[in-house]
Amino acid sequence: MSFEVFSYESLVHAVSGAVGSVTAMTVFFPLDTARLRLQVDENRKAKSTPAILLEIMKEEGLLAPYRGWFPVICSLCCSNFVYFYCFHSLKACWLKGKQSAPSTDLIIGIVAGVVNVLVTTPLWVVNTRLKLQGSKFRNADIRLTNYSGILDAFVQIIRDEGVGALWNGTFPSLLLVLNPAIQFMIYEALKRHLRGAEPRDLSSVEVFIIGAVAKAVATTVTYPLQTIQSILRFGQFKETPDASKLLSSVRTIRCLLVNRVRKYGMLGLFKGLEAKLLQTVLTAALMFLLYEKIASCTFRVMGLSHNHYKKH
Repeated sequence: MSFEVFSYESLVHAVSGAVGSVTAMTVFFPLDTARLRLQVDENRKAKSTPAILLEIMKEEGLLAPYRGWFPVICSLCCSNFVYFYCFHSLKACWLKGKQSAPSTDLIIGIVAGVVNVLVTTPLWVVNTRLKLQGSKFRNADIRLTNYSGILDAFVQIIRDEGVGALWNGTFPSLLLVLNPAIQFMIYEALKRHLRGAEPRDLSSVEVFIIGAVAKAVATTVTYPLQTIQSILRFGQFKETPDASKLLSSVRTIRCLLVNRVRKYGMLGLFKGLEAKLLQTVLTAALMFLLYEKIASCTFRVMGLSHNHYKKH
């Protein structure tokens, strides 16, 4: 058990996933900026992604689409390292050399997602605020912040809002573990289908396509909750005090969803989906491509059993 949890194989997967995700996010970061702005700034009209980015650059400067890049990359690197490590460690412990199945991948993905959320949510709260700091909002009710960096943001949030504020949006985040779980379930299932009976390396095109399909399905299904998660992380919504923290979180999510539908109709729950799909599908596809190539190359260099990994 301990050998499978603390193995070089799991470490290779974790490092490959982290490097692949950081590289892919850097390439498509402006698309994430457009998506986040549409989610939290309710008075900004939904437009095409290029139009939103041009608007942001015109009002805030050419580098505005890359505002908050460093904290996002730090959070993403940590988050993907934790997720990939947990996913492949748990998979090795569970399967013990046997063939995996979609239901197994889904359950393991959910468990890995819960661990990831509890460990890395504070980083995502800080990076959401840093990414939006200095933005020109259409919504006058949004309070301006003044953080000098990641550590200063941590200090100010704890001082002004309490330690619990670092876990804002944890409940919807826990619900959203379905996103990577569904993504990995579809990705692994398609990968096994394409490989067939004989384990083989998939082509770059095959990896890119199945990575894109898996992420597109997972994102569309969970997008309304992602919007609520962004709003809560931004810290501009005041939760109603309640004796039960869980009950308060459920009411907050319900309230935000209902308000969104009342203001903008059902389509309001999917405001920014175009930008999100464009960003997340391309990012995930490139991430999986880089992950597979880095892992495959590393296994060959280190002389580890890559065939064992392929069968999973």
